[in-house]
Amino acid sequence: MKDKWGIEVTDRNTFQTAMLKSSQEKGWILYMSEKAKVYFSKEISPEKVLEMYQLLGKKLDGKVAIKLHSGEAGNQNFLKPEFWKPVIDYVGGTVVECNTAYEGERNTTAKHKKTLEAHGWSRYFKVDLLDAEGPDLELAIPNGKVIQKNFVGKDLADYDSLLVLSHFKGHPMGGYGGALKQLSIGIASSAGKAYIHGAGKPEDIWTADHDSFLESMADAASSVVDYFKGNAVYVNVMKNMSVDCDCCAVAEDPCMEDMGILISTDPIAIDQACLDLVYASDDPGRDHLLERIESRHGVHTIEAAAALGFGTREYELITVA
Repeated sequence: MKDKWGIEVTDRNTFQTAMLKSSQEKGWILYMSEKAKVYFSKEISPEKVLEMYQLLGKKLDGKVAIKLHSGEAGNQNFLKPEFWKPVIDYVGGTVVECNTAYEGERNTTAKHKKTLEAHGWSRYFKVDLLDAEGPDLELAIPNGKVIQKNFVGKDLADYDSLLVLSHFKGHPMGGYGGALKQLSIGIASSAGKAYIHGAGKPEDIWTADHDSFLESMADAASSVVDYFKGNAVYVNVMKNMSVDCDCCAVAEDPCMEDMGILISTDPIAIDQACLDLVYASDDPGRDHLLERIESRHGVHTIEAAAALGFGTREYELITVA
C-alpha cells in the first residue's frame, strides 16, 4: 500500500529510510526526532506480557494505577482478568476505571461495580472507580488545540505511576482503540468523556465535528501524560481484533488473526506501530479493520498527538522471540 508520498510502506522505519534517501538525493537537510523504542512479540500469553514488561526495564514507583478496559456487559472480545493477572500481580498496582457517558452497564457506579464483579476484576484485584465520587479532578491543557482542560476521576490524584494495558482493536467512533484512547476517554470521568466527545461542548457529545473530537482525545491524552511526568508504561495487545470496541455490548467477532504484544514508554509510537502492523499484514480480514479505521480517520488522533509533542510517531520496532 502506498502512502501520500507515493512510497510503498510496510512500517514506519521503511518510511523513514525512503524519506532520508529522497532528502539526500535532493540535497535537503532532514531533521528527525529521536525514535521511540517499541518492543514486539508475536507470542501472546499472560506470561509473555510480564516478560516484556520486565524486559522494558521501566520501574513504576509508588502507587501504580493500572488502566484497562473492564468490558461492557455482553461483549465477547475484551481481554479477561486472567490474561492480565501475572503483570498486575507483579506490579502490585490497583486496577482503575471510570464510568461511561452513555447507556449500558457501566454508566453509574452501582452498575459498573456489578459489571466489574461479573467479569472477575473485583475477584482478582483491588479496583478503584476513579470517578465514583466527585468532584472531578481538572487537568489543564495549556497547549490544547481544541480543549484546554480535561476532567478525570478525582482518585487519579492518589497515584504516582500509570500502567496502561490496552486491547488494540477497531472502534465505532475513534476508528481504533489503543493507548491514546485509554489515556483520554478511558481515564476521563463520565462528564469528562462527554466533554471530549463534544470537543469541549458536552451537549454535542454525538454531533461534534469528527476531527475536533479526535483532536480533543489527543489533547486529553497529553494532560494525563504530563500529569504522570514520564512515570508510565504502555502495553498494546493485538488479539481478538474486531472492528468494534470493548465498550460495545453487541460487537462483531474478530476479523483478523491475533498479531502480538507491544510495549513502550511512548503512547504515540506504540499506537503507530500497531497501525503499521495492520497495514503490513496479508491477513484476509485486514481490509475490514482498515475500512473501520480509515472511515473514522483514526490516524488523525495519532497525528494530533504527535503535533502536541508528548511522544513521537517515529520508532524502532524491536522484535522479541
